[in-house]
Amino acid sequence: MFRDQRELLANPGFLGVYLIVGMLAVYAENRQAILFALVVIAAIAFFAWMLSLRRLLAMSGTPTSRIASAAQGYVELVGRGRSHPDFQVLSRLTFLPCIWYRFIVEQRNSKNKWERVSSGRSDESFMLHDGSGLCVVDPDHAEVIPRRKEVWTQGEFRYTEWLILPQETIYVLGEFSTLSGETIELDLKRDIGELLAEWKRNQPQLLERFDLDRDGTISEKEWTLARSQAKREVRKTHKEIRTQPGTNILHKPRDGRLFLISNIDPEKLARRYRLWAWAHLAAFVGAVGGASWLSTMAM
Repeated sequence: MFRDQRELLANPGFLGVYLIVGMLAVYAENRQAILFALVVIAAIAFFAWMLSLRRLLAMSGTPTSRIASAAQGYVELVGRGRSHPDFQVLSRLTFLPCIWYRFIVEQRNSKNKWERVSSGRSDESFMLHDGSGLCVVDPDHAEVIPRRKEVWTQGEFRYTEWLILPQETIYVLGEFSTLSGETIELDLKRDIGELLAEWKRNQPQLLERFDLDRDGTISEKEWTLARSQAKREVRKTHKEIRTQPGTNILHKPRDGRLFLISNIDPEKLARRYRLWAWAHLAAFVGAVGGASWLSTMAM
């Protein structure tokens, strides 16, 4: 929920909140109400300004990398979005094939106002291809700024859906990691123990393989042989794992830095954040100035 609020505060449509709060205060014709409204506007504007500025600095301070040569850590990538090869994501409302969606369903209440009854977003992974390589993008906990939005009504319900479609150009900012056989932590002793435990659960097969004298039990000598075989098999498996190629993954940064996904052109998105930052800062300065003037007048 807080993730959605951060996306809303960084949206220019939120500037209308300042106007609404101010109009309500003026309509009240009460100096205290107006002062309170200005304080509320100042607090919200400062928070929204910080959010927009943080995003602008993160985008401008992180150069675009190529997937094939990207360093491990915080990176910026731009490429074409693709559906994950193991599954296909369908939007919740229109059932369109996509790589990400968000939806809201609202119902008109007795006061003729829209009330949210259902909402959600997809968190399934998708692929990013930039011509140099592939990267799996895990959008869980990401702030997603989509370009496509559809709104329609049907009876007493209003539906809103945001989509990012396959083959669209995607901008991502997050933590880049490459998982490969060389980097996977393997525990020889643990894996040998797990394999022996698995063999013990299948006694007929265990006796068939290691009961050399066919007396129906596994002697200490035969168990030593089983352990040696388990050790050889685990080492062979570990060797095969070590030779597996790496898988690139982009996910939420562990240090809390911005995790952003958008199908808006990066330069256009940066200009938008810059304008939002100035607009929120102007609202903050104006609200603080107005509150100071009212406080002085009241003295």
